[in-house]
Amino acid sequence: MAVLSAERIKITTTKSPLWCTIIIIVLGLGLATVFGLSAKSSLSSPNGAMMPTVSGALSGVTGFGVLVLMIMAALAITSEYRFGTIRTTFQAVPNRASVLIAKAGLIGGFGAVLTLVLSFGAFALTKATSGDAGRFLTLSGDDNWRVVYGTPIYAFFCVVLAVGVGALLRQSAGAIALLLLWPLLIENLFNLFGSIGEKIMPFLPFMNANNFLGSGGSVDFHWGPWGSLVYFALFVLVVFGLSIVVVNRRDA
Repeated sequence: MAVLSAERIKITTTKSPLWCTIIIIVLGLGLATVFGLSAKSSLSSPNGAMMPTVSGALSGVTGFGVLVLMIMAALAITSEYRFGTIRTTFQAVPNRASVLIAKAGLIGGFGAVLTLVLSFGAFALTKATSGDAGRFLTLSGDDNWRVVYGTPIYAFFCVVLAVGVGALLRQSAGAIALLLLWPLLIENLFNLFGSIGEKIMPFLPFMNANNFLGSGGSVDFHWGPWGSLVYFALFVLVVFGLSIVVVNRRDA
């Protein structure tokens, strides 16, 4: 409890978590509004109307919002290495694993609650701004509901992954660059490798996370959405466990 209290004070008394939270809210709700208005304006388009989906309505939360959340989680550990306060932290708490677990648990829990609230808010805004185009936008069916309650689950594991990557790299720029390029660019590059890339893509972590959220694209996965969640969770836990091992073995 003392470790949790100490980490809570660090998170709530610094400016970066506040600004990251504001950005997440603006992106999640703002992009949902833009998506709804675009769907409404498409009704008069000669190319046909764009019917909004639950996955599209929540794309600002599951996409850019979670990316910012990962940045916030990575900064929670890399900033301590940057300013040298990690030495004081480890002197006060010799059990280094508990420090990483406390950071990941606090930020992950906060991120899960925040993204759950924003998911319902993004859905409501998209439906309200899409007009007649959103008349079929409902939370009916298992697939639509999985996007809603799956978003906080995805956000939680992304935070754990970000803390692990931050602890391994110990540099803000490197950790943030990797966390942003990984889902946005690196995994998509396998499309360029032909049949070899097609065989590798079902085993990429963020591809599996997208499959769980209902946006797996044309990738031929070897398991269903829940299998993809288990695969992504195991990958995150391996990275986080490796970070604990490395942090315990090297100097602060």
